[in-house]
Amino acid sequence: MPDNASSRDLPAEVVGKPLVTFYRMIDTGLAPQAADRSAGGLLPTRAFRYCEAVTTASAFGWYVFPPIAFSLLWDGTCVHWSCDGEQTWLLLKRAQFPDFAARFDALAPEEARGFPPPFLGALSEPGVVQVWSGLLARTLPEWSLLLRAPANIPKQGHYDLFEGIVETDRWFGPLFTNVRLTKTDVPVRFDTNMPLFQIQPLPRSLYLRSSEQDFACIDGIDALGPEEWRDFGRTVVAPSSDDTARHGADAVRVRRRRKRNFEAQPA
Repeated sequence: MPDNASSRDLPAEVVGKPLVTFYRMIDTGLAPQAADRSAGGLLPTRAFRYCEAVTTASAFGWYVFPPIAFSLLWDGTCVHWSCDGEQTWLLLKRAQFPDFAARFDALAPEEARGFPPPFLGALSEPGVVQVWSGLLARTLPEWSLLLRAPANIPKQGHYDLFEGIVETDRWFGPLFTNVRLTKTDVPVRFDTNMPLFQIQPLPRSLYLRSSEQDFACIDGIDALGPEEWRDFGRTVVAPSSDDTARHGADAVRVRRRRKRNFEAQPA
């Protein structure tokens, strides 16, 4: 997506500013990165070359990485954790990033001292752990952030991620993800060079529309009219019937259209 967001509907003081600004309170590890069309090189080559739907989803947003490598171990009742390089497992309740609390209190204004966000926290639900990325974020007015599992990147261990939408134009707090461990007595390791989660921008108006009424479902093949059959023919029938059609031609058309739209945007 473009580096800057601009709109006639935005206040003049924010035009030209980045859509999202990340604040790295813990500045070790990798900074957020633009998500990759190849899903970090993990997409099959055929999908990368010909499936624009997959590559577009993969590249939408930014990767967020753990600030330090760590492991989690769930015994069915309690969760234990270990920093990379440590030989011992510690019972997890709430854990601060190493040396962060002292640094936070030394640099924070007086009223904020004593409130450093925890790096890890065991939640009341069995096997669920909250993991802080070390980041805060602020978005332009009326924009929110969807925090989700990295798109099209296989999981590296026995866990799932919850998804959440944070209204970061008016909520300025730690960006975290909730990890649900799915296997007991097996260490689950989180590496600093693999995305912990993916962040995707959403206009608030998109998800506040009523989903209960704002859709239609039409039953039966006979319900398709001339317009639907014309579009189906262009999308499915014509490419399948033409032996000379170039494989991945639709992906090429999408990329060309996207390029034309981008070039037509005002500077």
